[in-house]
Amino acid sequence: MVAEEAAAATAAAAASYTGISSDNTKGLVLALSSSFFIGASFIIKKKGLKKAGSSGVRAGSGGYSYLYEPLWWTGMITMIVGEIANFAAYAFAPAILVTPLGALSIIISAALAHIILRERLHIFGILGCALCVVGSTTVVLHAPQEREIESVKEVWDLATEPAFVVYATLVVAVVVVLIFHYVPQYGQTHIWFYIGVCSLVGSLSVMSVKALGIALKLTFNGTNQLVYPQTWVFALVVLVCVLTQMNYLNKALDTFNTAVVSPIYYVMFTSLTIIASVIMFKDWDRQNPTQIVTEMCGFVTILSGTFLLHKTKDMADGSTSFVIRATKQAENIEEGIPLTLRRQGT
Repeated sequence: MVAEEAAAATAAAAASYTGISSDNTKGLVLALSSSFFIGASFIIKKKGLKKAGSSGVRAGSGGYSYLYEPLWWTGMITMIVGEIANFAAYAFAPAILVTPLGALSIIISAALAHIILRERLHIFGILGCALCVVGSTTVVLHAPQEREIESVKEVWDLATEPAFVVYATLVVAVVVVLIFHYVPQYGQTHIWFYIGVCSLVGSLSVMSVKALGIALKLTFNGTNQLVYPQTWVFALVVLVCVLTQMNYLNKALDTFNTAVVSPIYYVMFTSLTIIASVIMFKDWDRQNPTQIVTEMCGFVTILSGTFLLHKTKDMADGSTSFVIRATKQAENIEEGIPLTLRRQGT
C-alpha cells in the first residue's frame, strides 16, 4: 500500500513537471551569452577608469574624464552587447530564471581581475564563486514558466496594481535618500551605498525592460504595441534607470575592488529584481511550495557564497608577515581601495 502511494506520488510529480519551455530555453541561452559579455566588460571598464584616473579626476571623486578614454568605451560597448542579450532574454523568460544567471559574470570578472588587474582572489573567494553558481543553478532548475501576455496593456495593469506601486514608491524614496544624504558622506568608504543605488534602481529597470521587451516581441510577431503610450513610458523608465545605474556603478568600480563589486552588486540586484518580479508578475502564483522553498534555498546559497567572497578578499596565507600585509594595503590604497574598507574585511 505504501509502495503504491509512493509510486502514485512520483507519477504525479513527474506529470506536474513540464520541463523548460521553448521560450524559457531561448531566454536561458541569451542570458548565458549576456553573462560572458558583461563579465568581461567589468574588467575592460576598470582598466579604462584606472587609465583615465591617472591623468584626470577619478570617477569615484566625481570626475568624468573616463568619457574621453577609448578603453572605457570598449568596455561600455561590450556591456551594451551583453545588456542587449539580457534585454532579449527577459522578453522570453521570467526574471527568476534570467537574473540568477548573472552569477556567471561574477566568475568571469573575478577570474579576469585576478589575471589582468592583479586583484588577488583567495581560495575561499573561489569557493564563494562556486557557491554562487550552485545556488543560481538551483534557482534556474525550479524557475516558473513565463506568463502568457498578449498586450503591453496587461503589463501596465500589473505595474499599476497597489502592491507594485507601493514597492516602486519605496524604492524611489530610498534611492533619493541614499543619493542626497548617504552617498556624499559614506560613498568613498562603504561599498553598500553605491551598489544599493544601482540595485534598487536596477530592480525597476528590469521590470520596465521586461515590459518593453514583451512589447517589441509582440510587435515583431505582428501585433503592433508601439501605438500604445504605455510602451513609451516603459522605455523612458528604462533610459532613466540605466543612466543612473551606469553612473553609480562606475563610481563603485573606480573606488573598490572589482572582485568585490561584482558579487555584491549581483546579489543585491538579483534579490531586489526577483522581489519586484514576484510582486509585479506574481511568479510564485504559478509554483508549488516545494519549488518556492527550493528557490529560497538557492538564494541562501548565493548569499553565502557572496558573503564568503567578500570576507576573504584580503585574507593572506598564515605565513604572510605583517610587513608584507602592510605593503599590500598600501598598494591597494594607491589603486583606490579605501583602507577603512579593507580593515572591515579583515
